[in-house]
Amino acid sequence: MATWNSRGLRGSTLEDLLNRTNEIYSEHGLCLVQKIPTPITPIKMNEDHTQITLAYFDKKSTVDYIGVVQGIPICFDAKECAEDTFALANIHEHQVAFMDAFEKQGGISFIVIYYAHHDRFYYLRYELLRRFWDRMTEGGRKSFRYEELEEGFDLTPHEGLFVPYLDGIKKDLTLRS
Repeated sequence: MATWNSRGLRGSTLEDLLNRTNEIYSEHGLCLVQKIPTPITPIKMNEDHTQITLAYFDKKSTVDYIGVVQGIPICFDAKECAEDTFALANIHEHQVAFMDAFEKQGGISFIVIYYAHHDRFYYLRYELLRRFWDRMTEGGRKSFRYEELEEGFDLTPHEGLFVPYLDGIKKDLTLRS
């Protein structure tokens, strides 16, 4: 695969990069992961009915992506951050509950965070997310700082992979065994 050198997202979104990464992984038979659409109910359409102009969310969605990596179920959410402090308000209680239940069923849950100002993709293990979440619910900080992240979970683009989260899963599995 060709090497891709990042100089920022250059107008693309994290979701677009993850979708392309998922296509590449699928083409190589490494995993099958799909974007979960957010369920909405359209209220208004434009005059020629080609675009929704007003809608509401049907129900709370779970996570952005769900799939399987060589027999291991995975689910993850994608978040972007423009500062060194990540507000836990960006993650909803029902998402944490879903990830917790997913983990209890033997799956792997995580969050991919793009720190735009550092041009850095990061794999946030569920265990660390849970520590931050529990700290908040016990009256502590409602955020976590960039400096609190675990070393070794950067997702550096390589071999044509924009957000190589399988690298993070591999390290995550090593810590679990």
